[in-house]
Amino acid sequence: MGIWFRRLGLALLFAAIGGAIYLALREQPIQVDIAHVEIGPMRVTINEEGIARVRDIYTISSPITGHLDRIKLDEGEAVIANQTIIASIHPLDPPFLDERTEAELKAAVEAAKSAISSAKAEHTHVQMALEQAESDYRRALELSKTNVISESKLERTYNDLKLHKALLESREAFIRLRQAELVSAQARLRQPSNNSTPNPIDDNCCLHLVSPIDGVVLKVLARSEQAVAPGVPITEVGDPQNLEIAVDLLSSDAPKLKNGSKVEISDWGGENTLTASIRRIDPAAVTKTSSLGIEEQRVDVILDLETVPEQLGHGYHVLAKLEIWSGDAVLQVPIGALFRANGNWAVFVLQDGKAIMRTLTIDHMSDQSAEVLDGLSENEKVVLYPSDLLEDGSLIQQR
Repeated sequence: MGIWFRRLGLALLFAAIGGAIYLALREQPIQVDIAHVEIGPMRVTINEEGIARVRDIYTISSPITGHLDRIKLDEGEAVIANQTIIASIHPLDPPFLDERTEAELKAAVEAAKSAISSAKAEHTHVQMALEQAESDYRRALELSKTNVISESKLERTYNDLKLHKALLESREAFIRLRQAELVSAQARLRQPSNNSTPNPIDDNCCLHLVSPIDGVVLKVLARSEQAVAPGVPITEVGDPQNLEIAVDLLSSDAPKLKNGSKVEISDWGGENTLTASIRRIDPAAVTKTSSLGIEEQRVDVILDLETVPEQLGHGYHVLAKLEIWSGDAVLQVPIGALFRANGNWAVFVLQDGKAIMRTLTIDHMSDQSAEVLDGLSENEKVVLYPSDLLEDGSLIQQR
């Protein structure tokens, strides 16, 4: 009996060693994630960042050269069309004069005064000559009635009277010219310290720029009091309820879209998703440099929101999902199960505990799934994110 017990013990020992060797040398199944092939609705979208902006922005700029008052309006304040004063522009102060320029202008003022005095003296002389000519003409007229003087002498006397009248008008005009020169010289001599401060209550003191629309102030471009030239932008106003979305797309994606297509707007700061439609695709592309330093051709796509929430404002960042294709009953496979094999799309299918590689025919692809035209059927199980360890026929086990 002892011999049989020893033999049985040896047999069990050899069986345990053999089982351990088998377990150590046999192929271990690879742990994988599994997904199902399903039939359901599918949408293919282009996801791109966009900017919400006021559709019609009015930039109020200075029409003249002048001195701008400090802007008292702040961003976000409401304005009323043709009533709210955006900015007030005063005439510019004259520049300061150095000593030489001031001396020259004072000399010009004295010269103008002397010229006026000389012109007035000549005016007096001509006026006296005119009075004498008028007296001579009256006497000649009386004498001509009794034929004491001839008609020709009467005509010469009359012409002499008209000549003296013309000379008097000329001297009066010359005096006005000299007076204007004096005013001009005195104006050039004026210093900034001599100017009185304009009354801001007086409507005639300056030029008031009013809002062209009902809306809000979007941006104040020149707040401080300063000198401005024509065309200098001062503020931007617009209607915050008249918003549009501008999406910057690659030119290769733009032909896939069409006007009127529906767009979902998300990541704008609110909880709900907004709905929009494509209003315009710009016909021309522009060259832009990406953050990686790559030059790209980009096209602006303009979207109209169906409902504009009050929280959405000018310049806000949004995420637009532009639909390019959709289907109601589409056989689809998760995008994470696909890989390239010999230039074709392929997946690993779970069959009898093994990974069987199968080549597929793929049509539309989204960021989550791909439409399968051939190679799979509904409810089949495929391996998600296959690793380099997997080969055709490898043992697998669902993780």
